Amino acid sequence: MKTTPNKTSWLDIAATALAPIIWGSTYIVTTELLPPDRPFTAALLRVLPAGIALSLYSRRLPQRADLGRLLVLAALNIGFFQALLFVAAYRLPGGLAAVVGAIQPLLVMALAWAMDSRRPSGTAVGASVLGIVGMAALLLSPGAAWDPVGIAAALAGAACMAAGTFLARRWRPDVPLLAFTGWQLLAGGLMLAPVAWAVDAPLPPLGAAQLAGYAYLCVFGALLSYALWFRGVARLSPVAVSSLGLLSPLTAVTLGWALLGQTLGGAALLGLCMVIGSILAVQWAASADMAPPPKQVNLSTLKGSHHV
Repeated sequence: MKTTPNKTSWLDIAATALAPIIWGSTYIVTTELLPPDRPFTAALLRVLPAGIALSLYSRRLPQRADLGRLLVLAALNIGFFQALLFVAAYRLPGGLAAVVGAIQPLLVMALAWAMDSRRPSGTAVGASVLGIVGMAALLLSPGAAWDPVGIAAALAGAACMAAGTFLARRWRPDVPLLAFTGWQLLAGGLMLAPVAWAVDAPLPPLGAAQLAGYAYLCVFGALLSYALWFRGVARLSPVAVSSLGLLSPLTAVTLGWALLGQTLGGAALLGLCMVIGSILAVQWAASADMAPPPKQVNLSTLKGSHHV
């Protein structure tokens, strides 16, 4: 018998949800404050200083036995994912990239089924499909261009993030959360450095607004948000965590409507409600699956201990 999620799990869900909500503000910060056409530099300046700061603060070196797995996690969650994300963003409309990325919960379910023999519930699968349909209604325009390279990058990025989210729970070394987060950000930033140097133009002189934009992406968009994300990975089902990623494009759309005067039609509003319903349903199903089973009562013991 499944149990309903308890208060503690919903608090963990709410804390973890702050990460993709913060990531959803990246678009408006990038377009309104940062120098244009330097995507890898923006990614580098977001993750590398945060990784250095957290690593110095935690003062915990990874064990040699954990180093290989840590590098794989850093590549999946930070390095490869960020690079593929920006390739998709530059070659696809933002809506199409978000719809492709919405398959992450289904990918995590497939990994859990293949590696842990954890068959996903029908509720979680159906809700995840509903999220993809809702995201399409919210973000896709009729003339969206299906660039093959962009689609491949978006699919590969979704696969990287799904695998990174799933493996981060299995491979978590015995180190504090901030050390685990910091070393991933540091290693992922070092992976991005040569790409940023080779592809992006040098930065122009930066004004106060641009410096503030980079500082926001570093402090909130990486240091705080990734710490909350990996905290959630340790406490929640990987399926539940990956489903919360849909909050990122929802936040971007909401901020565009509130701050930039962008419009939301009837179909978009319906899609928004569908995505929110999908996220809540996946959280409920995944939290119930994670709940410990009820204790089995030994009837013979009860009979033997019954006294009048």
